[in-house]
Amino acid sequence: MATVILVRHGRTTANATGQLAGRAAGVCLDQIGRDQAALTGDRLAAVPLVGVVSSPLERCRETAQIILARQAGSPDAPIDRDLTECNYGEWQGRTISDLETEDLWPVVQSQPSAVVFPGGESLAAMQARSVAAIRRHDAAFEAEHGPGAVWVAVSHGDIIKSILADALGMHLDLFQRINVGPGSVSIVSYGVSRPSVYATNTDAGDLSWLSNGIRSADAPVGGGAGQQAP
Repeated sequence: MATVILVRHGRTTANATGQLAGRAAGVCLDQIGRDQAALTGDRLAAVPLVGVVSSPLERCRETAQIILARQAGSPDAPIDRDLTECNYGEWQGRTISDLETEDLWPVVQSQPSAVVFPGGESLAAMQARSVAAIRRHDAAFEAEHGPGAVWVAVSHGDIIKSILADALGMHLDLFQRINVGPGSVSIVSYGVSRPSVYATNTDAGDLSWLSNGIRSADAPVGGGAGQQAP
């Protein structure tokens, strides 16, 4: 299958003030976030992307445009609502320090699969829609461009954490063990028999080894020789 690079949007004004932005309109990258997105775009410039799929929210579209501006080609750039932020319902717009006093907070930390945000979405539904979207786009890009295709999905922290948990074969109740920072890059290849996770939460390093894609194969006993730069 193709290879997906999961990119979290850069830091926002809400991140900087400790606010849960959710799906609120008008939440944009701050200067640090723009710098993070630029660094990610520079890292990805060596990889000929076939697509950059984005959540519809401004902070993701801004990040996607910065990545696209550094591509030599013209990748497809669709917007997908299934990659949008979790619907946090009545929690949206409140500060994290305030939310930590809620009875639901420890459940979010220890048993996310049981969480339904008041007036919003369950974390299980969030994971189901986002994983389905990633697999749908991955299959479409592979069908159009071949198994060496590499594409980007620009989304949100909890969304990417839930996708990585699925790829790692982890129960959703363990997804809080995964960290996904602003502007970070994680890499998943959906093979014939199972997904393979090549990176999580990276914010530096050469990605030119992805320029020819990842060939799906059985996991090498002992770890193998690793990916080689072109």
